[in-house]
Amino acid sequence: MKNTIIKVEDVWFKYNEEVTALKGINLEIKEGEIIALIGQNGGGKTTLAKHLNGLLKPTRGRVIVKNLDTKNTPVHVLTNIVGYVFQNPAHQIFTSKVYDEVAYGPKNQGLSQEDIEKRVKMALEMVGLIGYEDTHPHDLNYGQMKLLTIASIIAMQPEVYVLDEPTSGQDHNGRRAIAELILKLNKEGKTVIVITHDMKFVAQVAERTILMANGEIIGDSTTRDILLNIDLLEKAAIKPPQIVQLCIELKKFGLNFNCLTIDEALKTFSQYIKK
Repeated sequence: MKNTIIKVEDVWFKYNEEVTALKGINLEIKEGEIIALIGQNGGGKTTLAKHLNGLLKPTRGRVIVKNLDTKNTPVHVLTNIVGYVFQNPAHQIFTSKVYDEVAYGPKNQGLSQEDIEKRVKMALEMVGLIGYEDTHPHDLNYGQMKLLTIASIIAMQPEVYVLDEPTSGQDHNGRRAIAELILKLNKEGKTVIVITHDMKFVAQVAERTILMANGEIIGDSTTRDILLNIDLLEKAAIKPPQIVQLCIELKKFGLNFNCLTIDEALKTFSQYIKK
C-alpha cells in the first residue's frame, strides 16, 4: 500500500469575489504515482497544482503535504518536497549561466560545493544538457530552456515533481526524452504530476488521470478508464488521442479495440490479422 504524500481536503479558491477557481476539491496523491492533470483551459488545473507546494493558499479547506499544512508552512520549505516546473521557462529562469541556474536550488538548501557540483552534473546529464554549463539560458532553444527548468528542480531532489505542459516546444525526440525522464524519476520513487493538453503523452506516461472542468474534479481513475470515456471527456472539451478516435470508428464495423497508444494498436491489429 502506497503512502499518501499530498492530501487536498475540501479546497475552495477564489482569485476575487467574481472568480471561484476551485470548488470543493478532495484529492489524495500517493508516493510513486505518475498522474496526468487534464481539462479545458480555465478548468482549474494550474490553480490546483499551485496549491500543492504553497504557491497558492486555499480560500477554504486545506492542503497537507507530508503532514505539513500549506497555510502554515513557508513556500521555501514546501518546495523542497514538491518541485514545480512552470509552463513558460522564462518565468523560472533568472541567472546568466546554465550552471548557475541548476546550482541555485542546491545552494539555497545549504549543500556543500562538492555536493552542489554533483547535483548539477547529475541533473544536466538527466536532461541531456551536459556541455552547456557556461551557456546563457536565453541562448538555448525553447525546448532546451524547458529541459533546463526541469534540471533546476531535479538538482533539488524533491519527492514530488509538478510539470506544467512539459512537452510544449518539444519535437518528437524532445517529447520522447521528457517521457523517458518522467519514467526514470518514477523508478527512483518520485511522484510526478503532469499538467498537459497532450493526450497522446498522457496515454504514454500516466498511470492515473484526473479530469477537471469548471473548478471541479469530474473524473479520477486509471488513464485507460478516463481516455476511453468519451462522454466524460466531452464535458471538459477534451478530445482523446487519435488512436482512441480510430478505435471508436472501428467499433462501427464490429471491431472492439480499446487501444490508447500506437504500440498497443499495432500489437492488437497484428493479433487480429493472425486470427
